[in-house]
Amino acid sequence: MPSTKKTLHFISSALVTSVSVGLLGFSMSTQWAESTMLCSRGGVNNFNGSAAMTISLFQGIVKKVDCPFGASDNFEVIPTLNQIGTAPRVLHILVVLLLVVCLLFSAGSILISLYNSVSNPYETYMGPIGVYTCSTISACLSVVVLIIFVVNLNLTTMAEEVVKNLSPFVPVDLKDTYAEMLVGYYMLIPYMVLSLGAIALIYMYDHAAYTHRREQQRPTEDAPKEIMMY
Repeated sequence: MPSTKKTLHFISSALVTSVSVGLLGFSMSTQWAESTMLCSRGGVNNFNGSAAMTISLFQGIVKKVDCPFGASDNFEVIPTLNQIGTAPRVLHILVVLLLVVCLLFSAGSILISLYNSVSNPYETYMGPIGVYTCSTISACLSVVVLIIFVVNLNLTTMAEEVVKNLSPFVPVDLKDTYAEMLVGYYMLIPYMVLSLGAIALIYMYDHAAYTHRREQQRPTEDAPKEIMMY
């Protein structure tokens, strides 16, 4: 059976990772960003209207004011992106897939932590190394997602193309697009921090255990050679 200290550290790591999974699940279910832009009827250089696209990973809504008419349109993100271009679609699908991978590796970290809290596996992927690997991958991929999502929203014409796609009968011109990140996007930051926190908890135990082993070996290492011969 593992020591009480080991059990506490690994259970704490599992709890911290479970909280991070909850935050990631909430993040994937809520809104990620809002893009606002000025709008004019196609061919008329009079940008007195506006449009705002609010988007989550799977659902979105576009609200238009004099663009050229006022309306609200709900849409499914991935099917709509399939109609407007390759780059926005590929980047958005990549974001979703990476988040699913984050969830899988976080689940792996939880399972390995719980396993170590009730047993003493060897120093393999089922020990601290497994928690380090799973939590590190989760944290790194969440950073990649933060970058990709911002790039997709700001460096492609995703928002403008979505608005145009939802105004198929009356062409519109758009300019001065401004994007603002929302709570779903920012929830990835505490998820990343908690993933690193799980690593820190296991490292604290692992370092203490290593130090303890070294202290037990030291009397033998420091013994005179004459004594070591007998």
